[in-house]
Amino acid sequence: MRQFFSTILIGITLGSIYSLMALALVLVWRSTRVVNFAQAGQAIFSTYIGYEMMVRTGNFWFSLLIAIIIGSLLGAGVEYFFMRTLFKHADDGPVAALAPVIATLGLLGVIRSVVGMIWGNEYRSFASPVPTDNFVVAGATIPFSRLNVLVIVGAALVMIAFSIIFQRTNLGLALRASAFQPEIARLAGIRVGPIRTIGWTFAGGAGAVAGVLVTPNDILSPNSLDTLLVFGFVAAVIGGLESLPGAVVGGMVLGIGIAFILNYVSTTLIFPAVFVVLLLSLVIKPNGIFGSKKVRHA
Repeated sequence: MRQFFSTILIGITLGSIYSLMALALVLVWRSTRVVNFAQAGQAIFSTYIGYEMMVRTGNFWFSLLIAIIIGSLLGAGVEYFFMRTLFKHADDGPVAALAPVIATLGLLGVIRSVVGMIWGNEYRSFASPVPTDNFVVAGATIPFSRLNVLVIVGAALVMIAFSIIFQRTNLGLALRASAFQPEIARLAGIRVGPIRTIGWTFAGGAGAVAGVLVTPNDILSPNSLDTLLVFGFVAAVIGGLESLPGAVVGGMVLGIGIAFILNYVSTTLIFPAVFVVLLLSLVIKPNGIFGSKKVRHA
């Protein structure tokens, strides 16, 4: 029973991180209908900036703040200078629909190369702001630490903030309108371009939080967040690319599932299991748990 509850706690920790990356992907998808595979590159760049601030100041919270600012600015810059130009010059057709996805893959490679040139490819460590010792309950050690608590609380705060913004503010209404009906939103006086940039800004900040929170439990390298991108994408598909709550639920489902595979099956089966889950999700519920079918009338 103790192992079962420990597995649940680990799964919630993993799910919180996956949910953050899934949120970042959903925010971009909802604003521009693009799966931003460069999100991992943006997150790793902002995480390295946070690492530099940590080395120079020794203050984790200041480093996290700077990483969020850099991640947000990078997200806005990618949308304004890169994606907006691409959409402006892209022709209609099936190839044009794939162009932004291919472009984000190329951008991921460029950002990773820049990170490698600046910081090198050696592994680095990001100091934790809280003790990483596991809790001891009734004389038994539980594989769960204060850092895990910090990850869960930090992810929860980000999710709550986005929920409030999207559901209770005019900005959230404009973001939703620009995503679903951009032409009607323009007729209503909404400046769709800047609103989409704000969506990418939010996504960049969320990716930075995910990168900084996960790194104290892991290594820091130019490729260290690639797995997080894959799992975040799977979580977004499971929950529904149209839904912020779906990103959270998808992340939790995936995180708890991976924790059970780690503790009860084998570490070598994680990627095959995630791939199978993704296929089943696409077959059983193509639009995700919180997705809805679109009905087209003649």
